Amino acid sequence: MNKRQRINKAKKGMSNNGSPAANKVMDAELSGRLSPSSPTIPGKSPAAMEGYDFQANMGQKGFGQGVTQGQGGKGLDNQQASMYDPKPNVSPSTSPDRNSLTDNPSLSSRPSGDNAQYDDGVYEKSVFYEHGVSGLTRFGGFVYEEWMKELQGRRGALTYREMRDNDAIIGAFLYAIEMLIRQVKWRVEPAGETPADIEAKEFLESCMDDMSMSWNDTISEILSMLPFGFCYMELCYKKRIGPDEPTGDTRSKFSDGRIGWRKWGIRAQETLWRWRFDMDGSILGMEQIAAPDYKLRYIPIEKALLFRTKSNKNNPEGRSLLRNVYRSWYFKKNIEEIEAIGIERDLAGLPVMWLPAEVMEGGMPGATAEQAAAYNAYKKIVTNIKRDEQEGVMLPLVYDDKGNKMYDLELLTSGATRRQFDTNLIIQRYEQRIAMTVMADFLMLGHEKTGSYALSVNKTSLFQTALSTVLQIVADVVNTYAIPRLMKLNTFDGLTDYPKLIHDDIERANLTELGTFIKDVAAAGGITLGDIETENYLREAAKLPKKSDEFVAPSVTVDDNMGLPNAGSNDLFDVDPDILGGADPNDIAKAHKEGVHKIRDVDRELFIAAIRELRDAVKKGSVGDGKG
Repeated sequence: MNKRQRINKAKKGMSNNGSPAANKVMDAELSGRLSPSSPTIPGKSPAAMEGYDFQANMGQKGFGQGVTQGQGGKGLDNQQASMYDPKPNVSPSTSPDRNSLTDNPSLSSRPSGDNAQYDDGVYEKSVFYEHGVSGLTRFGGFVYEEWMKELQGRRGALTYREMRDNDAIIGAFLYAIEMLIRQVKWRVEPAGETPADIEAKEFLESCMDDMSMSWNDTISEILSMLPFGFCYMELCYKKRIGPDEPTGDTRSKFSDGRIGWRKWGIRAQETLWRWRFDMDGSILGMEQIAAPDYKLRYIPIEKALLFRTKSNKNNPEGRSLLRNVYRSWYFKKNIEEIEAIGIERDLAGLPVMWLPAEVMEGGMPGATAEQAAAYNAYKKIVTNIKRDEQEGVMLPLVYDDKGNKMYDLELLTSGATRRQFDTNLIIQRYEQRIAMTVMADFLMLGHEKTGSYALSVNKTSLFQTALSTVLQIVADVVNTYAIPRLMKLNTFDGLTDYPKLIHDDIERANLTELGTFIKDVAAAGGITLGDIETENYLREAAKLPKKSDEFVAPSVTVDDNMGLPNAGSNDLFDVDPDILGGADPNDIAKAHKEGVHKIRDVDRELFIAAIRELRDAVKKGSVGDGKG
């Protein structure tokens, strides 16, 4: 039963004259009776409780009396926290009605989540109030979404760095990803066709070309989000004064006085200390401790770009591309180390040293210092035997009464030609899983003399499609945050919207398939060939230079006599001049020779073709003998 229902039920047990005024008084009285009591905490008055910040006062004395003994003064218990009611103390007689809610500045202009009390005494939240949270596991700015301690925080960043730098398969596909993405061309598209839109587009292109690091190097830094899960780049600006300025804050290829990008400085993942979050879970910035001075620095999100592979729960650390690789990498790494140790021991053998009993007593409790020193010396010899250019052992030559050596050293070998487990197959299995995780298993095709061309094409195409998504992640962050912030620092009157950064495709078109497609679609009337845009697209797909808009196709090449024998003497085998429309062949040849037609003329080309056909007919004798 809600409050309105409770009021109506209580009215039935009270008498009144039924007038509106009496009903209003009764509503006020019942509302006061049925309203929840004001929150109280020991030592705090009701007035002091309004707007009280529990989180900021969790450690004050006087709180926590209701918790288990021994924890007093450390915070509020659940009962005390639940007693706090953030609703304002507004009486029904002075509360606004539904129609006047938006007219009250204290309610309409503050989407802070404060409650609004209506005339019926029911509290309702503002539409701007955020009721829930993302559920990101974080405490004190440290994110604990990752359940494996080895992959949390700075320790996890160092682990991912080891995986990236030390593993051949991981290094191969990360290198392939970087090289494929670096060769992709980026272009800027204006938002409209106004002069301001074109100016903004050209300005953005100049900013990308005017940073201390090239655009490809900047993309390479951004791609560090793949092994680490995120990349935090600080936007550093400069005023473009000219190329001769002494400092980077003003040095630029341009001298227009505008504000451009100096660089996008990476803030290395392993230097992350913790994050700062807003009350609603929004990311405020990053704190880092980095070389060379290891000072605590804070980079606010308003001056940075956060690139993430995933944004589940708005986790600022994203999710590493190598996260699912870790298990296979861990087992593969350990098996390789055991294999290397086994190979070394097979080559060197297992060292076994024979010593007198009194020397062995040096490793027992109660041994003298001399006995312990001798024991440790021989132990060091046998454990440090390696097969290299410095190998060798010196032992005393001492015999017992029976003529046996008291000191001896031998190397034991297994003598087996094949191990019970083929470590090579096991390592290959883990390498295959590592490559499959990032859809880069096409790198393994051919190593085992298996795999078809069709299979490689399908796997490569899938891999390139995944990389297109990575490019789109970069473009979305730049278009959403970097470009608007840059444009707000400069003035462009009449700007339709901000320009956008667009990337080309990674996958190159198959020219054979593209040619067949164009031919079939053109035959069906779906494409009109001959326009400059279509031709330039086909030229770009074939890596050919684009055609200029001012290009004029050359006219048909014909010799000075237009293919006519002895045109200068009008020798047409007695052909009637009327066949040529009354035109003198000498005049036609002269006009062509002087270059009257400098541009392509379809009628002229048809005329030349007719002259050629006529010439051939004359030669065959089908014209002029009365048979034509």
